[in-house]
Amino acid sequence: MSSDLSAMRRELRRSFEAVRQYSLALSAPLSAEDQQVQSMSDASPTKWHLAHTTWFFETVLLARHDPGYTLFDERYLYLFNSYYEALGPRHERARRGMLTRPSLEDVHAYRRYVDEAVLALLVRADDASLPVIEPIVTLGLHHEQQHQELILTDILHALSCNPLMPAYRENPSGEPSTNTLRSGPIEWLRQPGGIVAIGHEGPGFSFDSEEPRHDVLLRPYEIADRLVTCNDYTGFIADGGYRRPELWLSDGWAMVQREHMTAPAYWRRVDHERSTSSSDWRVFGLDGLQPMRPNAPVSQLNFYEAAAYAEWAGARLPTEFEWEAAFDAPGITQMTGHVWQWTRSSYDPYPGFRPMPGVASEYNGKFMVGQLVLRGSSIATPPGHTRRSYRNFFPPAACWQFSGVRLVRDI
Repeated sequence: MSSDLSAMRRELRRSFEAVRQYSLALSAPLSAEDQQVQSMSDASPTKWHLAHTTWFFETVLLARHDPGYTLFDERYLYLFNSYYEALGPRHERARRGMLTRPSLEDVHAYRRYVDEAVLALLVRADDASLPVIEPIVTLGLHHEQQHQELILTDILHALSCNPLMPAYRENPSGEPSTNTLRSGPIEWLRQPGGIVAIGHEGPGFSFDSEEPRHDVLLRPYEIADRLVTCNDYTGFIADGGYRRPELWLSDGWAMVQREHMTAPAYWRRVDHERSTSSSDWRVFGLDGLQPMRPNAPVSQLNFYEAAAYAEWAGARLPTEFEWEAAFDAPGITQMTGHVWQWTRSSYDPYPGFRPMPGVASEYNGKFMVGQLVLRGSSIATPPGHTRRSYRNFFPPAACWQFSGVRLVRDI
């Protein structure tokens, strides 16, 4: 056995154990009742996330690459499939909260069973098969990290629907410290544009949608050195931002009227009077309902809100290419670890895009319509799951993610 393969085996085992344990750690503060609830069709119960990520390793890895593997429960193939047509029918997404059985205890047993099988496979895989299963295990780990973020964003939405406004955690932790928050006027950083290379540049993992690396032509532009803050956004509200149709895209204005929107999704007024400053607001987050932090990046905005704010501010949203080109610009801050940043780019394939082989071909490509790209990462993004070329994507009305705004201006 080569030293490279031995190192690969050790790293796969270490990463697998760490990622699988982190999912359980995220769910630990939640009761069984918390982990059962589904607050809307776009969200999933925590219990389902724990089971689905296990299903991925069972069906894509073990069932195809471990001849001696026995399924934990054949019925789980149907219950915990998400959208993989090649792997058969599935339980309706909007009704995942109805799966009171299997129990949370059964799902934990399922995870233990699959974990033991994966670790055993990694031990006994020979020099020929280990390089074959390595990319499947790696994809499964990055897939689970995506669901780790969804565990937090989905349960936050569920808890926000509870009149008690319960906190996910009792002691604040994991959010950017106050010294990473920015105040004062935005500084505009001039970017030269020109021909720039965009997309993943190895080594390391990337999803197929981040490739192939290719050149794009950018006009010169200026990008904000920081994110839009909650205090910034109160100015938009106070100036009638949610009452001025000229600021909004047509679909966004229809949404404002239909849903009677007056503020970001998780903002709550201190009283029922018109609020004009940050001290008049509370914001619901992972630590429950807390006084607004004026210098914190505004979060849980949908694309329409982000675009309307940019119009009000005399600026615009960046394209994903402008965002990536400015990633290392001198003076730029808060590119990752705070909120995902809406861009004006549709989630389209890069020139020469080819989906991943096999079952994973359904992972990204078929969603490349009607979605907008977000760049960066958020306070909910797990460690090791952030990179410059990462393309997150959601429909424009989505507002339950940690999503915010960075501005650009044309020169």
